[in-house]
Amino acid sequence: MHDLAIFYEHPAWFVPLFAALDARGIDYVRIGIEGHSFDPARSPPPARVILSRLAMSSFLRSPDHAIFYTPALYAHWAGQGARIINGADVLAVDASKARQLALIAGLGYAIPETRVVHRARDIAVATKDLRFPLVVKANIGGSGAGIMRYDSPEALALAVADAFLPVSLDGVLLIQEYVPARDGRITRIETLDRKFLYAIDIDGGGQFDLCPADACQAEGTPIEMTRAAPDLMLIAAAEAIAAAAGLDVGGIEVMIDDRDGTPRFYDINALSNFVARPLDVLGWDPHERLIDYLEDEIARARGAGVMA
Repeated sequence: MHDLAIFYEHPAWFVPLFAALDARGIDYVRIGIEGHSFDPARSPPPARVILSRLAMSSFLRSPDHAIFYTPALYAHWAGQGARIINGADVLAVDASKARQLALIAGLGYAIPETRVVHRARDIAVATKDLRFPLVVKANIGGSGAGIMRYDSPEALALAVADAFLPVSLDGVLLIQEYVPARDGRITRIETLDRKFLYAIDIDGGGQFDLCPADACQAEGTPIEMTRAAPDLMLIAAAEAIAAAAGLDVGGIEVMIDDRDGTPRFYDINALSNFVARPLDVLGWDPHERLIDYLEDEIARARGAGVMA
């Protein structure tokens, strides 16, 4: 029985993680999602502790994504005693932007003005009291996927008529007031074990794909990233959101609304692709802290006699 399994979708994203695990001498196994199957009456967990590395953007890379497959697998493994880091309950939050916003607003934090619909023809009525410009988002997204901006009611009405709208895997759409972020920046606050790990400011030059990892930067348009020192209130809010979401490791994204100075939280991301060039941006490598956490989880699992 291995101590740790990494269940992953995008191999290039996790080269730094695998290297750090190898350097630390952790007993682990890599399990690629592609081609995976399981027997719900058997199929024991591959390790005491399993780290989920499933991206909601996986549907962009393959129509045979595992976004709906993986929660069932994690529930199966957890039912047999395995510790799943960012398990099925966390994926349920990660896979619904509408649920994320409801969670954040329920904690008393500001979000972009949003309406949620399950039919495109309901957009006009649902958004009649929102200010333009608006953005329409897919409920299941990732890497900025499925976001379009409309600058007038006429442009939005034409898009609805022509079906020129984002398509979400679950058919649910979010329509939001476009928030002019102060200085064009958003802040991503990374958490580990529901506690602040680090934060970066990201300037994407107006694009919506703001993935900060090395592989993302190699694949897409570079974005500007700098180490951030958020206000303590924002850190406390991110930790509260992570706790409410059950997030073991992940990022909380917030922007300052330039219209009124309100911090608006808008995204919970359960796949933390740590910042590219961490030694240059942060001065330290967050993978080391993640592995410290994994070692603690492994020790707890062993102490509890998980699959001894």
